[in-house]
Amino acid sequence: MRNKTFAAAALLAAATLTLSACGSGDDGKSPIAVVSEESGSDQAATVLDQPFEKPDLVLTDTHGKKYDLRKETKGRPTLVYFGYTHCPDVCPLTMNNIAVAKKSLARAEQDQLRVVFVTTDPDRDTPGELGKWLKGIDPQFIGLTGDFSTIQAGARSLGISVEPSKKDKNGKVVSVHGTQVIAFSPKTDGGYVLYGEDAKVDDYTKDLPKIIKGARP
Repeated sequence: MRNKTFAAAALLAAATLTLSACGSGDDGKSPIAVVSEESGSDQAATVLDQPFEKPDLVLTDTHGKKYDLRKETKGRPTLVYFGYTHCPDVCPLTMNNIAVAKKSLARAEQDQLRVVFVTTDPDRDTPGELGKWLKGIDPQFIGLTGDFSTIQAGARSLGISVEPSKKDKNGKVVSVHGTQVIAFSPKTDGGYVLYGEDAKVDDYTKDLPKIIKGARP
C-alpha cells in the first residue's frame, strides 16, 4: 500500500468531500474537514504526521453502561467509526470489512484491538439495537450511543461531519455522516491513520498487524 503523510493542519484546511447519506438516494453534500485521499488515488490509508487527539466522549454502551472512550481504550490499538445501524450500505460494509480482517490476527491481537462504532442516529440506535446489530458482525465490537450533540462534537474533533437524522424525499429517515475510520495508536493514543470508505478487507488485513503495534502502515 502506498501512503502519503499529510499534516493535520493541512487536512483541516482542505476542501469538501461528499458525505454518505447511506442509501438516501441524494447527494448528501456538505463541508467536511478531512481529506482522506486524493482524487484518483488508490491508497486506502492516510498517515497523519500530527495525530488527532482521542475524543473526550463518555457515552452509553450496548449493555446500558457508561463508557468513557479515553479511559476504556487507553493504551489499546483502537479503530473508531461514526455510523448508524439502519444504513443499508456503507456502514455495514465498513464494519464487516474490519471484522473479516480482524479474524486474520492472532487471538491475542484480536483481544487487544478495540473497534468502536459510535451511532450518528441515537434516537433509533438504542443500546439494545446497537448490541443486536453488532453481534451479527463481531461480538467484540463496541457500540456507543447517547446525546446527539455530544456525538456530533466528538466526530467534529476528528474532522468528521455528522448531521442530525432527517427524512429524505421518499420519507425515509437517513443519517448523513462522514465515512472515515480513524486508527489510534496504543503507544500515544493519538489518531494517526485515517481510512476512507473505499478501504477494503485486504487493506485492513495488511495494516492491522502494524496498527496493533502502533507502527506506521
